[in-house]
Amino acid sequence: MAELKSKRELTKMRRAGLAVWRAHQIAAEMIGPGATTKAIDREIEAHFAALGATPLFKNYPNTVKTKPPFPAVTCMSVNEAVVHGIPDDRPLVEGDIVSIDTGCRLDGWCGDAAVTHAIGEISPPVQKLLDVTLGTLNLAIELLAVKNRWSSIAREMAKYVRDHGFSTVECFVGHGIGRDMHEDPQVPNFAGRGLKGSGDFLIEEGLVIAVEPMVNMGTKRVKMMKDYWTQVTADGKPSAHFEHTIAITENGPELLTRAPTPAELEELAVN
Repeated sequence: MAELKSKRELTKMRRAGLAVWRAHQIAAEMIGPGATTKAIDREIEAHFAALGATPLFKNYPNTVKTKPPFPAVTCMSVNEAVVHGIPDDRPLVEGDIVSIDTGCRLDGWCGDAAVTHAIGEISPPVQKLLDVTLGTLNLAIELLAVKNRWSSIAREMAKYVRDHGFSTVECFVGHGIGRDMHEDPQVPNFAGRGLKGSGDFLIEEGLVIAVEPMVNMGTKRVKMMKDYWTQVTADGKPSAHFEHTIAITENGPELLTRAPTPAELEELAVN
């Protein structure tokens, strides 16, 4: 069952969300042909350190108990990598795509967001993949304002992806978020058996969830690489990933990891 947050707690979560938003701005300023995911990861780690924020991903335990924890503050998933890619020194090249996922805890509260970037000019089918994946997230945000159960939103998300000729990854889902990165409820991006029981929930004021559609150009199936972290598409075709931390307020959904308002920018400058 989701732990609903108060207005005061959402204000604190917004601060963590702004820290994550800025991390993604740092990545966007650095990214391009010749950049390395490891260099971007270092800059984001320094950003979190300067704020006194704790990275959520670094040293996250491996599901395979005998294998090492995650070694970086960002997941950098390139081309066919779906999620949990490890930053490295390979220069990015024109035509690549890279999904950057990161999060932090600031003053006891968490924020989490992901963006998929095009490196230089990419092919029209891959650009369509990015557009549809972002469109799926935007559709979920719109529906959060008018639907009362997650199952009806997830069903529309999956249909949107399917209607555009792509597939929704089903073995990874979004999640509740608050004092911890992963809280109840689970937030699937698809309809079906995964929405029974804990997979469905009421959309109500105080709910905070990380919604993160992952969309593949080909099969929905994925496989783990030998590093025991990186998950890639089973057919080697590209994958995209977008995510926001979203709160349900009396005025509807609020993106806690969105860009700052002018007033928030002024406060950030003062602080």
